[in-house]
Amino acid sequence: MLDPRIYRTGLVAVAMAVIVFAFSLQDMPGGFGTSLVPDAFSESHAAATMTQLASRWPDRRPGSDGDRQLAQYVAEQLAGDGFQVSRADFSAHTAFGTQVLENVWGTLAGASDSTIVIVAHRDAAGTGATSDLSGTAVLLELARVLKGESARHTIVLASTTATAGAAGAAQLTRDLPGPVDAVLVLGDLAPARVHQPLVVPWSNGQTVAPMTLRRTVAWALGAQGEPAPAMPGLGGQLLHLAFPLALGEQAPFNDAGIPSVLISGSGEEPPSANELSTPAQLAAGQAQLQSLGRTVLQSVNALDAGAAVPAPSTYVLYDRKVIPVWAIRLLALALILPVAITALDGLARAGRRGYGLGRLLGWALSWALAFVLAAIVIVLARVVGLLSSAPAGAVPPGSGGPHGGGVATLVVAGLVAIAAVAFVRRWLMHLAFGSRGKGDYRGGGVAVTLVLCAVALVIWVRNPFAALLLVPALHLSLWFLAAELPLPRVARLAGALLGFLGPIGAAVYYGVSLRLAPSQVMWNGVLLLARGQISPLTALEWSVAFGCLVGSLVVAWRLPGREHEEPVAITVRGPLTYAGPGSLGGTGSAIRR
Repeated sequence: MLDPRIYRTGLVAVAMAVIVFAFSLQDMPGGFGTSLVPDAFSESHAAATMTQLASRWPDRRPGSDGDRQLAQYVAEQLAGDGFQVSRADFSAHTAFGTQVLENVWGTLAGASDSTIVIVAHRDAAGTGATSDLSGTAVLLELARVLKGESARHTIVLASTTATAGAAGAAQLTRDLPGPVDAVLVLGDLAPARVHQPLVVPWSNGQTVAPMTLRRTVAWALGAQGEPAPAMPGLGGQLLHLAFPLALGEQAPFNDAGIPSVLISGSGEEPPSANELSTPAQLAAGQAQLQSLGRTVLQSVNALDAGAAVPAPSTYVLYDRKVIPVWAIRLLALALILPVAITALDGLARAGRRGYGLGRLLGWALSWALAFVLAAIVIVLARVVGLLSSAPAGAVPPGSGGPHGGGVATLVVAGLVAIAAVAFVRRWLMHLAFGSRGKGDYRGGGVAVTLVLCAVALVIWVRNPFAALLLVPALHLSLWFLAAELPLPRVARLAGALLGFLGPIGAAVYYGVSLRLAPSQVMWNGVLLLARGQISPLTALEWSVAFGCLVGSLVVAWRLPGREHEEPVAITVRGPLTYAGPGSLGGTGSAIRR
């Protein structure tokens, strides 16, 4: 049913795109450095502050009395060190329901209005959580050190709450005055055991913190004897940009176009509540507090002395080279087009064989119905208040999973999806096409492949990384299903299952890198959709894509083999048919028998 010559011709464009891609690699820009030594930072004073605050306010759930009393304490300390203190109340969703929260920040005027912001959270989901206050302790120590210095930039020290979901940081992006040059978010600075990455640059979209900021912090880490920040490989970066999921408070700033990185000894993971419970752990945490606290101070000094930091942008790193987004966009398009053109020609051939183009395309699209209805249920659950006790965004491990309204939402969404597959989809197909809407799966592979190509092109317009993840599914579906080759059912099923590698790989990547259980990965996806960080258009696009992947499995299972096909009458003469003697009329062969 497919013409391989069309596919081979399309591969010429792929070869040209690969050549352009190879010449698009750029050198990484450098960071800023400084000759100032951060000896004024006192790790013993910061460690004492950390343990004192944890003992005084062990319960610091977002919006609790302990959270508010600690905010008052931070405001008093900043005012005592000469900072102009500002406070802002706001309402936000947290893991403990909708709460009235408070951000506190102090401003130290510099020679220019351009601002360097240091952010630390003060809340904790559990009781105690001494290491969770390491960022606040370093923040207060920085206030003591910086109060006697004259800086070029205005310095802002901010204390936020509602870390899980980053509601406090998101509110701070709207409240910060003046132009912001860079934001350093302080995570776990006193880990008993260090986990990479030490510097986290991600956002909730396709933008990444600029290399200038990342390399400035990396330089400061190296000056303190810390290892260089590790980064995911090329595959991990593509998965992160294809399905953005950021747990740190740096994400809202990068989403707002403000360059920001998270500095944390435990990566994006929050510290456990009893991480510093033993003397050995406390000693290890204090040692890390010294090096990471001085790293923060040295980074601030370097940023203050350096030039302007570029805005967040979209790029990928490979072998110390920067791959621009336009090169990835070109490569993804070149890989999609051969399949799209070949499948379009195959659909025309299927129409000439009498398969019915409308029925084929409707059948391929019908499998998206389950995912669309499940997404609608999740959005409606937010509207009616079933997710009022869920955080405002993605949550790290240890922050709790769905409960109450969240569990009810997942159950209803699952039941609706099952009903859509078992009943609604069949009813709609029968309503639209009658008896022609069932029973014959020939031509279904071509339709599924063509619809998947169409949705891949739509996704490509806004997210070429996500479109790139669908490329293996496109090529496998074309030859394992659309071509209707005489393959065993096992081979067809294997080809269809391999098409799921992209989406499944993203879930596995987040589960491993962020130490999230499969249920937590799914719950974070629900939260991103419910809170609007996944747009309705994106949800619709991926509903169709997932529907096509399910449809490919059905075709692989139900497609008849060559031996079961009925002969098709030839009505068109062309390159793929043979016109023998007399087939076009006239006299018979003159060869003697």
